[in-house]
Amino acid sequence: MKALTWRGVNEVAVEDVPEPTILNDHDAIIEVTLSATCGSDLHLLGGYIPAMRSGDVLGHEFMGTVVEVWPGVRERRVGKRVVVVSFTSCGRCWYCQQGLFSLCDNGNPNPGITEALWGQAIGGCYGYSHAMGGYAGSHARYIRVPYADQGAFPVPDGVSDERALFASDAAPTGWTGADQAGVKAGDTVAVWGAGGVGQMAARAAALMGAERVVVVDRYANRLEQVRTHIGAETLDYSQVDVPAALREMTGGRGPDVCIEAVGMEAHANGVVHLVDQVKQQLRLQTDRPGAVREAIYACRKGGTVFTLGVFGGFVDSFPLGAVMNKALTLRGAQQHGHRYIPEILERMSRDEVRTEHLAPHVMPLEEGPAGYRMFKEKEDGCVRSVFRLDA
Repeated sequence: MKALTWRGVNEVAVEDVPEPTILNDHDAIIEVTLSATCGSDLHLLGGYIPAMRSGDVLGHEFMGTVVEVWPGVRERRVGKRVVVVSFTSCGRCWYCQQGLFSLCDNGNPNPGITEALWGQAIGGCYGYSHAMGGYAGSHARYIRVPYADQGAFPVPDGVSDERALFASDAAPTGWTGADQAGVKAGDTVAVWGAGGVGQMAARAAALMGAERVVVVDRYANRLEQVRTHIGAETLDYSQVDVPAALREMTGGRGPDVCIEAVGMEAHANGVVHLVDQVKQQLRLQTDRPGAVREAIYACRKGGTVFTLGVFGGFVDSFPLGAVMNKALTLRGAQQHGHRYIPEILERMSRDEVRTEHLAPHVMPLEEGPAGYRMFKEKEDGCVRSVFRLDA
């Protein structure tokens, strides 16, 4: 079958790969209908995530139809339309029982790499390097889904494929940030990054009762999407001093919750950003933390800063003194989508969560290399490239 694969730094290609087969009793095979690019994919393309191999199939945000199940799969049936959470989790270990699904003890069959990086292994993720399990990704006609009863969710009638697609990763990642950051009624929430995840974090915060939600970015089309489709306020960080503007908007205090949805290749203003770029290119640090730094300085005393953007390793010039002296709570997570996707799909069916605007660029898989170029370079206002596999 045809698949979109990683061939090396900043190089992807469409090539023939073997079709997946059932390996375990809890597996299902999904025929992919739609599969989206994600901002975290750009870290793979840039060579910042270890353990990629030439020929690895990319993609972790997808939906499709069940075409094969094994006897251990009891709740998913052939022919059903499903959306699949990007993280593989068993549903039975201690972490899954606590609702911390991306920390699953059994979801990553290659735990040694992340144990060396972070002290303990986390769950696996489709198409996201051998450090995260070595699973083939979703930019292909078929994909093997382990723990299918836990990770594949039926799409309600009336919810379009284009809307359901983003219940796989962007929406549950945003929900993870807003919920785990403790957003409550009356809060002011600031979100750094107006991509798919940032927009969904902002929408989740509003639905959780935040009185005011402000999204920070520099791309005019994405800020317009936030105002039109999410209903949040916006700040263009290339035009204003963001911490000062947020203090002015909050009576001098700053936001109660700051959510960083940018990740290890954050852009920022000033000399510090240039220093970060040089250090990252020289591998003196693995990640550029510009957005996290700004969120820490902007957050009110006693508030919460939550990192949703993907970080791989080490950062320099981290304002730990501000975290301690301002009595901030600093948290982060990969998405615990298994606990949020049922609610998200229900809200999608009631038109409370709309995501079609994230995917104006839908194309066949054969145009995958061009789709990733458009996405990376923000050509034609591209927020996400989406590949249609059933054409």
